[in-house]
Amino acid sequence: MRTRLISVGERMPGWVAEGVADYRKRLSRDLPLELVEIALGHRGKNRDPQRAIAEEGAAVLAALPKDAHRVALDGRGKPWTSEQLAEQLAAWRMGGRDLALLIGGPDGHAPDVLAQAHQTWSLGPLTLPHMLVRLVVVEQLYRANSLLAGHPYHRA
Repeated sequence: MRTRLISVGERMPGWVAEGVADYRKRLSRDLPLELVEIALGHRGKNRDPQRAIAEEGAAVLAALPKDAHRVALDGRGKPWTSEQLAEQLAAWRMGGRDLALLIGGPDGHAPDVLAQAHQTWSLGPLTLPHMLVRLVVVEQLYRANSLLAGHPYHRA
């Protein structure tokens, strides 16, 4: 199974980029992870923010791998413990499809993106910068993979 992390926003801060790169390297054998960055929709004084969200949504949908299982990161989604995420990861692998994890921009996902998601996942009630969400997601994927492999990384 290949995983594509599709995220709205470009140019991660150096410390986020380094962290994401480190976990991608750790995952490379068991869960190859590709990061796809989507440009932010144009926002401005005289521009409707919904138009920017729609532009971002169209670009996210265009970046989806064919037949991938789509999981949108959304505050209204289902929160999973690390153990529950490991169970999800095992189920996704058994499904035999690639996985697409979708991170929206500063105003969230376009309605079309949420409508096409098979699942929605919430990282909890906190509001997190979408750049930081990338790092949290790849670390949690590594943790879930470690749990499934019986690796001592996770200590509950």
